[in-house]
Amino acid sequence: MNPTITGCNHQSSIRPNSASVTSIYQKVLGFIDTPDPAAFEPLALEIFDYQFSYVSPYHAYCTSLGITPRTVRKVAEIPSVSTVAFKYASIENRNEPPSSASRMFFTSGTTIGKSERGRHLVPRPEVYRASALNHLRRMLFPDSARTAMLSLHPTADRMRESSLSQMISWCSEEFGNGVAMCAATPQAVDAVAAIQFLRETALCATPVSILGTTASFATLFAAMDTDRMTLVLPPGSRLMDTGGAKGQAVPLDAAQVAELATCKLGIATDLVINEYGMTEMCSQLYDATRFNSSHSAAAGKRVKLAPPWLRASALDPVTLSPVPDGEIGLLAFFDLANVGAVSALMTEDLGIVSGDGVAIVGRVSGDPRGCALAIEEYASREHALAANRPIA
Repeated sequence: MNPTITGCNHQSSIRPNSASVTSIYQKVLGFIDTPDPAAFEPLALEIFDYQFSYVSPYHAYCTSLGITPRTVRKVAEIPSVSTVAFKYASIENRNEPPSSASRMFFTSGTTIGKSERGRHLVPRPEVYRASALNHLRRMLFPDSARTAMLSLHPTADRMRESSLSQMISWCSEEFGNGVAMCAATPQAVDAVAAIQFLRETALCATPVSILGTTASFATLFAAMDTDRMTLVLPPGSRLMDTGGAKGQAVPLDAAQVAELATCKLGIATDLVINEYGMTEMCSQLYDATRFNSSHSAAAGKRVKLAPPWLRASALDPVTLSPVPDGEIGLLAFFDLANVGAVSALMTEDLGIVSGDGVAIVGRVSGDPRGCALAIEEYASREHALAANRPIA
């Protein structure tokens, strides 16, 4: 499958020029820097028009549904793309093809080739950086602390294709105090080196931020169990658990990670923050605790907070219509920071959206109507585009 779409002349009624393209990115960056709730809807509609014009498979998909920017009046009417579709189509912006400035991120999967993995081209990584750091500042560093940094996941220099690796590197650069270690490669976590770093940090009375996946924390805690070891890290130490349980014999859940972090590392429970994100989306959600918000709940029962530039909704898996506030549905998001690809995304996760909180319930069982539709539509249209054939 050709990762770059060429030879398609689909346009919307309003065709953005180079000046307006630059302007739309500036508007998104401006919103991230100074959020204005009243500006979200107009900017989202402008982004939809832009993506309809320049993301060819998205244009084809929307028109097959009879939806164009002229027929859409609010964000809820914008067609969502299943994140699964990123595996089947080149969801790339014709106006900003791959360049030395852009980044291509791949979904996880070490045993399969890149051609079988979802991919997300980010034409302007500065938007992803702004989104990641601004919400990290609110959720993981609301006290403006600068800490030592321990990464239990490869950093960007070791795993350039990983959006998580890039986020961790930016986090370390922005919020670190200059003392840092990456104790992971794409193949393994060096628990011995990580424990030694934490010992030295504890002796120096320097707070530390530990960043990693659930699986990497399982490796660290197992090594500490083997040595019958516990540590008491300095006050202000914190942990970001990004999820991801692959490779564990007995997977840990978010509540267990929080419990073990407190028991084995002495990190206050409210400073153990679980993150929800995905390669296909440039924004993330984080646990709300007394440390970063007015919310208070035990780990495993927490809600997650989205940044102001990310709007969450829960959909009926069959009709794809929004469910009432507080009811379980298929989670969908409109991410202004995804301006370079597609902003309206539908996940495979079930959750509850209530006010400004999102509770993750679990994965959907079976293929919801929307996911199956997106895969079929995108795969067939991508093949037609690659062969330079007209699309009916």
